[in-house]
Amino acid sequence: MESYIYLRGLRHADHTVFCVHEGQKYYFDPVFSNVRMPYSSGQQVKRSILELISSSLIQDRSPVSFIWKAPSLEEGEVLSLCDPRYFDQIFGGWMHTAQKDKSGTKKDRTLKRRSPFSISAMRPVHPLLGGIESENMTFDRSDRPEIPNKVIVRDSSGKQLSNEQVEALLSGTDRSLLKKWLKPGNRASGLFVYDIAIDLRTLFCVSTNQMEPEMRADTIEALKKEEWIESKNVFGACLVMPENLRKKAIPVIAHALINWRIGSNQARTFSLMETLAISISNNANQIATSIRAKLIDSDSERPKARLIIDEDAGAEVFITPSCSAYTITTTESKDALEKAEEKLIEMLSGFDYEKQIAE
Repeated sequence: MESYIYLRGLRHADHTVFCVHEGQKYYFDPVFSNVRMPYSSGQQVKRSILELISSSLIQDRSPVSFIWKAPSLEEGEVLSLCDPRYFDQIFGGWMHTAQKDKSGTKKDRTLKRRSPFSISAMRPVHPLLGGIESENMTFDRSDRPEIPNKVIVRDSSGKQLSNEQVEALLSGTDRSLLKKWLKPGNRASGLFVYDIAIDLRTLFCVSTNQMEPEMRADTIEALKKEEWIESKNVFGACLVMPENLRKKAIPVIAHALINWRIGSNQARTFSLMETLAISISNNANQIATSIRAKLIDSDSERPKARLIIDEDAGAEVFITPSCSAYTITTTESKDALEKAEEKLIEMLSGFDYEKQIAE
């Protein structure tokens, strides 16, 4: 019984931004002369997936407690519920650090659950097939000068100049005071991949081992009353989500892993980020080989690479018609993503979550 499912997704992004805080994130590739590599972090991808799972299952995300220390408002802990009845918790994992009383003695134990999803950053499939360009931007109202926009000019002491003084200042210049240049923004374009490993052993199973606890004792008892199934996996005693909830969650998980979208994409740089291909296997090496790039010209001045979709690498590859714009394809289909979902559902449903350890 295979314990892991590996998935690689290939997407096209066009002149866009993966995050809005401090512009487009990037790192330097050390092999190709420190080329800037735009990326979306694994945490951002994970959050997008969990949001789609929660919304599809019509469940709010679990509440979080933010602790601040008065009077300086120093940052304290961020506390999770540690409750697997919330889908974003059982799939996303949690961390609850032990709290201390005034004497410094611990009052409760640290609770930790590692997410069954290991998620990479979304990054270029090859340094030469994705990159960053800069865009100059303006806030411009110079096309309609008759509209009563307000222009304020202050001297070095902060005193506002009169209209006559402003006109005298502009005399002999070609400046427009109805246009403001903004800080240039970085934009990402190219072919991007993301990788996901799903640990089926812990996907629907929560440990009840109190040596390294994932849950409080009262949570364990509450789950038993709600017919969570007592079982064992390689990590020890556990509780397994009831079958009816698993059947409800599995199609949603399959859909979210393929169709997630970055919610923080800026409005002025919207990109469809369409999926070009999905590769699925129980073998990580096979998905790496099935969607890859090949260096076809190693000229040091202008090296070139091309996208490779290898359907004979051992993984099952699902190719959309959009992919044919970037490489030669023969088996693309309009329902490729639906077929990929069906394959994921089959693999997720085929694992025996309740009887992982042979008796």
